[in-house]
Amino acid sequence: MRKYNKKILLTLAMVLVLLLVPVVVSADEEGPTAESNASAIDTVWVLVAAFLVFFMQPGFAMLEAGFTRAKNAGNIVMKNMMDFAMGSIGYFIAGFGIMFGAGTAFFGMEYFMMDGVLPTSMWGSIPTYAFWIFQVVFAATAVTIVAGAMAERTKFIGYMIYSFFFTLLIYPTVGHWIWGGGWLSTGDILSFLGDTPMIDFAGSTVVHSVGGWAALAGAIVLGPRIGRYGKDGKVNAIPGHSITLAILGVFILWFGWFGFNPGSTVAGTDLSIATIAVTTNLAAAAGAILAMIVTWLKFGKPDVGMTGNGAIAGLVAITAPCAVVSPLSAIIIGAIAGIVVVFAVEFFDRIRVDDPVGAISVHGVCGAFGTLSAGLFAEAAYSGGTNGLFFGGGVTQLITQTIGVVSVFLFVFIAAFIMFKLIDIIVGLRVSPEEELKGLDIGEHGLTAYPDFEHIYNPLRR
Repeated sequence: MRKYNKKILLTLAMVLVLLLVPVVVSADEEGPTAESNASAIDTVWVLVAAFLVFFMQPGFAMLEAGFTRAKNAGNIVMKNMMDFAMGSIGYFIAGFGIMFGAGTAFFGMEYFMMDGVLPTSMWGSIPTYAFWIFQVVFAATAVTIVAGAMAERTKFIGYMIYSFFFTLLIYPTVGHWIWGGGWLSTGDILSFLGDTPMIDFAGSTVVHSVGGWAALAGAIVLGPRIGRYGKDGKVNAIPGHSITLAILGVFILWFGWFGFNPGSTVAGTDLSIATIAVTTNLAAAAGAILAMIVTWLKFGKPDVGMTGNGAIAGLVAITAPCAVVSPLSAIIIGAIAGIVVVFAVEFFDRIRVDDPVGAISVHGVCGAFGTLSAGLFAEAAYSGGTNGLFFGGGVTQLITQTIGVVSVFLFVFIAAFIMFKLIDIIVGLRVSPEEELKGLDIGEHGLTAYPDFEHIYNPLRR
């Protein structure tokens, strides 16, 4: 019995020692501090926001697939998936360095292939790698906007080349100008305006207009789909195959925007994330409502697809001023965007620019409007000191916003136009008429997105 008692006592002693070791070790180590806790909160917030923005990729995929025909659905979702894959590599190689590296007022020149960035490297209060993953999902958003405007007639290989080089060079160049310490972010070149930096908090211009203007260049180089415009100038409707998928995409994008805009604080300890979430949501709601009303008045019935685009238009427009305007101003901005997008879609059809999903109008036009609205509706109570024209701030901020919008349009449109022309010359940008009529799913990928319906589907049907 004594033998067993000794074993029990020895076992209890060993357990006690093991329990005390962590206490002894922790006594020699400094515990969590307020600073380390804040850094952890900021890091988790930025990563969660990045994952929400990443979820916008399937949102774009569903939106674009729904607004296009069944014979091209597989091709559309493939392009959206590869946008993120190609964009991630391009942004890793040089995009991040061009955008955020030290360099000139126009171009960053460090951090290529993340050179010099270690696991312990910090970007403010968060690891640099956390900042990188947040920025790469933004880059992927910009590049995938173009897929919708160029849908149903673009060669897959040509699109992949665009996707890589756009993320490698064109997008990050604009990003450097506005977010990376470049000339629009410091106001140095705009000294006659009192060094007024451009306001583009979450990217109405950096992300959305950049994608929209590239989409405009691509659609012009490609030309319209077969049968879209009659010789008499009539616009022939080519309905998408699933309004259900399209509106699902709208819901996913709306959800992802709660990472896009509030996440751009890059700090979970910044309590303005609550205000930004409110302005974001209200602008989207107002955009949907006004687009619905306008189409109801114009066409006699509320248009489902255009109402969805109205919601996205409101989101795009509020992205630049979301942190500097009041909730009421956000409603006004979203409402105007919901109206603008309807007439912008009609305008591009009148000039025979074929955009199957309305990407140019939603992202290019409404992105420009949203950027300008920061110069109109900014309030010191929300912006930390800046007032727009409507709140007694004069025209200085509005002039800065206008210079930014115009300069980005000129650079992106010209650069993208040249890029698409070069791609067209080297590998070809547009599929053959036969392949377009048959569908890009079969021609480019050797499959159909809906094989169960193949026996009733006529591939030559327009």
